[in-house]
Amino acid sequence: MSKPLIILDRDGVINEDSDNYIKSPQEWIPIEGSIEAIALLKKAGYLVGVATNQSGIARGYYGLDTLNAMHDKMASLLQKYSVSIDYIAYCPHLSADACECRKPKAGMLNEIIEYLGADRSSTIMIGDKLADVQAAQAADVDFALVKTGKGDRVIASGELPEAIDIYDDLSSFVKYLLR
Repeated sequence: MSKPLIILDRDGVINEDSDNYIKSPQEWIPIEGSIEAIALLKKAGYLVGVATNQSGIARGYYGLDTLNAMHDKMASLLQKYSVSIDYIAYCPHLSADACECRKPKAGMLNEIIEYLGADRSSTIMIGDKLADVQAAQAADVDFALVKTGKGDRVIASGELPEAIDIYDDLSSFVKYLLR
């Protein structure tokens, strides 16, 4: 039997988000408790994947080397806890590109699930945007919203489907999950 999988959106869930994009490792700042929360998930036996829209690449704000440097920073912070992310999927496209990977489509989630051999019925996506909710629905996996990042905006918009679990942040979700 495969291990349960948690798929995390990146900006707004793991690290602080910005309407001006996260364009450098210096701007990639973890949300308080998020790195520790990922470590707790890993130590509890969960697989952890990241699915992140990165249209800043297509917009020319940063390149693949910079994206990798941001992910290296995340990896080095996790290394302090002797854990790592199992798989990172990213979409470098604009919505106008009509690709299959960009959330709200399920492409990245399906890629992570297939790569890790996970079971959809034991997979949960954690996000802070409506596109995350829609991607989880399209991939047929459970979803939980965090209020960090753009989460509060999504709640205030009234567009959130009913019966979505809402948590203050990734840390509070993980504490609830592992209770």
